[in-house]
Amino acid sequence: MASAKTIAVVCTLDTKGPQAEFVTRLIEQSGHRVLLVDTGVLGAPSLPAGVSRDEVAREAGTSIQALAELGDRGKALAAMMAGATALVARLHREGKIDGVLGMGGGSGTSVASAVMRGLPFGVPKVMISTMAGGEVGRYVGTKDIAMLNSVTDIMGLNPILCRILRNGVGAVVGMVEAAERAIEAEGEPPKLTVAITAFGVTTRAAMRCHVLLEEAGLNTMIFHANGTGGRAMEELIAQGAIDGVLDLTTTELADELCGGKLSAGPHRLEAAGARGLPQVVLPGAMDMVNFGLPETVPPKYADRRLYRHSPTTTLMRTTVDENRMLGRWVGEKLAKATGPAVLILPLLGFSEYDREGGVFHDPDADRAFMEAAVAAIGHHTPVVRLNHALNDPPCADRAVETLLELMRCARRTG
Repeated sequence: MASAKTIAVVCTLDTKGPQAEFVTRLIEQSGHRVLLVDTGVLGAPSLPAGVSRDEVAREAGTSIQALAELGDRGKALAAMMAGATALVARLHREGKIDGVLGMGGGSGTSVASAVMRGLPFGVPKVMISTMAGGEVGRYVGTKDIAMLNSVTDIMGLNPILCRILRNGVGAVVGMVEAAERAIEAEGEPPKLTVAITAFGVTTRAAMRCHVLLEEAGLNTMIFHANGTGGRAMEELIAQGAIDGVLDLTTTELADELCGGKLSAGPHRLEAAGARGLPQVVLPGAMDMVNFGLPETVPPKYADRRLYRHSPTTTLMRTTVDENRMLGRWVGEKLAKATGPAVLILPLLGFSEYDREGGVFHDPDADRAFMEAAVAAIGHHTPVVRLNHALNDPPCADRAVETLLELMRCARRTG
């Protein structure tokens, strides 16, 4: 029998009181405790909260009365979001919360999902939302939030909503109980973890690196270089969850430069250097920028080399000038690294589409990237040139061999 855990239920008790009471009863029947966190502002709460709206407002440096008198719903919402996020994060650090269940419409989902994004990866997070049937990226961000579509509005307790609330409770209860059962194998020493970035056109290289690293006794975390994946990796590096980085696929920087849909932001490729982690970097898929359907490609790129990668993805080949800028970015970021780093340049192509005969093969553009990167790095970071394409097995072999040596040296000197 799992020991009793505490699940924070985050919602507005002026509008979601009956539903909060319903899920509280279900959670308690399962043998766990509930901590109600009230994020309402205007109406009176219909039941008492473990964390009152007054406490949430004070955490944000204000008061419920002041927020009500503002007459500005947006500012009130932002304050309650900030207060609840800080308060729940602190309660979790103190060991007083084991999981979070949120309920809400648009505003409630914004607040409760922000609270969840403020918690570490792995903490159970379930959001029952009227918004879950649409685009949920702005609510989930880079975190492991399970979104459950409420189907009906979260008003009253109709049969469909009751079943969905039961499912949401079952999900978060199952998660907190599963976390207790997840015990490391007895006597097995913890393994170091290497982050790898991958993309469809660099998959062969990423999979070979994964196999080689596991054979060497390391864990791997493979991140899809789709914007969210790159941001998640940078966050985990900053949190200390990663021991080494094989940044095989840095393509998100190309989307950042050209306005593609998969940018991870301007600070991509910085966390490992700031933390001093061993890192090996390659220009994987730097030959392309990602857009959606053909009609989503900006008019200024109408005469560019485009390729329909899938029914929903249109790729654009990067130019000599763009690659020169990208090379400078990569070189400057690596030059600032406080830990050991190596840049590997595959001379025969940066992706499956960039190799000889591929739709994006362009040696001049690749050369512009490499020359700019080397110039920006100066003497700060070693550069390895390989007479292979990125997906050729010798490239992955050299990348893994180099990273393992950097990690060995770091342990000896650490």
